[in-house]
Amino acid sequence: MKTVLALTMTSVLLFGGADAQAIHQEDILNTSAGDLKITLVGHGTLMFTFGDVIIHVDPWSRAADYADMPKADLILVTHEHGDHLDAGAIDMVKQENTSLLVTELCAERLETGIVMGNGDTRTISGVRIEAVPAYNLVNLRSNGSPYHPKGVGNGYVLTFGDTRVYVAGDTENTPEMKDLADIDVAFLPMNLPYTMDPEMVADAARAFRPRILYPYHYGDTDVSALVELLADVPEIEIRIREMS
Repeated sequence: MKTVLALTMTSVLLFGGADAQAIHQEDILNTSAGDLKITLVGHGTLMFTFGDVIIHVDPWSRAADYADMPKADLILVTHEHGDHLDAGAIDMVKQENTSLLVTELCAERLETGIVMGNGDTRTISGVRIEAVPAYNLVNLRSNGSPYHPKGVGNGYVLTFGDTRVYVAGDTENTPEMKDLADIDVAFLPMNLPYTMDPEMVADAARAFRPRILYPYHYGDTDVSALVELLADVPEIEIRIREMS
């Protein structure tokens, strides 16, 4: 796998009115096609800035005031749950020429969007996007149905120059995830019972070996447990950010 050079910085973004302030951490990665800025908005919500291209992933109004966020060239929605599919936040950042990539259920609810099914690929604004299955294997609702059924939700692999970034969405350590290759940066969810515990995240990371691993959407999970579980895999850099 290629080497990813990274510079980390923290910036302050003001939003939500005169009395509200939030700090969004930002990391900058060097790619073969220029810098990629990752804004760690919170929960399962991210923003990528690549040159003059702005990409929002699962924009959610409880994570940021999207009236003050940069307008989107591309919006990715992983699935239809309310903390990932927020029509109000989407409307705040959407422009006339914004590309909105969604699942089939999301498109039905929004009555708009370009549907990407598991395994589909597209290239938009110079960024290649691959839809990866996102689903539960073992965690079930009381009625026996999975929180995230197979074939419904997406994770996304985005390629920026020579750098591949995997945003997993709400999923467990599926065979499709573990078969991924050449992933430089991975965002893996870690909140039971909906997604994974630290052991499941560690299992997936050992399989596909991202250069940088961000646990995200982790709620009250003790993220230090993941650090301990992967202590013997020094080639994976674990970055802990405020993504609860």
